[in-house]
Amino acid sequence: MRNRIHTIVFALGSLLAMPGLSGCGHKAHPHTEEAVFQTTSPLRSDTEVTREYVCQIRAIQHIELRALESGYLDNIFVDEGQRVHKGQQMFQILPKLYLAELRKAQAEVAVAQIEYQNTKRLSEGHVVSTSELALSKAKLDKAHAAQDLAKVHLGFTDIRAPFDGIMNRLLVRRGSVVEDGELLTTISDNSKMWVYFNVNEAEYLDYKTQADQGGMPPVRLLLANGKPFPALGKVETIEADFNNQTGTIAFRATFANPTGLLRHGETGKVLLTTALHSALILPQKATFDVMDKKYVFVLDQAGMVRSRQITIAHELPQVYVIASGLSERDTVLLDGLRKVKDGDKIATTFLSPKEVIAHLDVPAN
Repeated sequence: MRNRIHTIVFALGSLLAMPGLSGCGHKAHPHTEEAVFQTTSPLRSDTEVTREYVCQIRAIQHIELRALESGYLDNIFVDEGQRVHKGQQMFQILPKLYLAELRKAQAEVAVAQIEYQNTKRLSEGHVVSTSELALSKAKLDKAHAAQDLAKVHLGFTDIRAPFDGIMNRLLVRRGSVVEDGELLTTISDNSKMWVYFNVNEAEYLDYKTQADQGGMPPVRLLLANGKPFPALGKVETIEADFNNQTGTIAFRATFANPTGLLRHGETGKVLLTTALHSALILPQKATFDVMDKKYVFVLDQAGMVRSRQITIAHELPQVYVIASGLSERDTVLLDGLRKVKDGDKIATTFLSPKEVIAHLDVPAN
């Protein structure tokens, strides 16, 4: 019986060993196609770069309104946040004391006028000397000066708006005793706004070059909520000196503010656009980082990829403006950067730089 089992096992083993029945028979090995990578070249084109700057928004006129005389605050004719017009009455300091001083001065003018007229008649009759007449005239002039001064002091009790603007918080209340020079409120003319922002030296030079060529576009303003301010602004002033500590210089742009949306003390971001003529641009996806440096894969004449370090002049949406390391004659690997290494020989298909940039939706001409 045992011999019969061995015979069957041997027979089965022989059958499995046959080429047609063996599980280890020949398999069909699929042919792997060679990968084809896309390449392109940097594009030489005119474009523009938009930079953001944190800014401070100021009214073209923002002043402190102070009491010019001490006294009892008799009345307040305006409210916080109210728009006021030039010459509009805002505060009244109790004028009784100053009215009394004015009446006294007016009476002294009347007395001096009478004395002068009497002295003049006597002088014409050669009763008194001309020096007496001159002294009487000086007393009259002095009385007039005292009267004018009393009128000025009385006028100081009536505080009016120096220009059209918006009143800020009230710092005093009716019935307060105010001192000479005490702050009552502030007032802002926000019909136009001055927007201040700081620019570094390189960007300042770019701006001046474009401005001198007469091609400087207006600036835009992003508000604190991220929404654009509807009006465009214009850079009108650049400070004289750079700040040695920050390496920046202050710009001032002016924005019309007809609706009064902008208020003194707001913040936002200024968008300053400068043109770049004959810039060399390359899609960002064609670059890779090693440490803090930028590299690309460039194809040599033999079709081998070689890594090359580049420097970036500007970063735009989806593209870089190349400062050095490439020219428009170089062929650069566009995709599959992680699938190749330095020295690999690869199959490629070339894409027109204009076609590549056009599909990136960037502001290149």
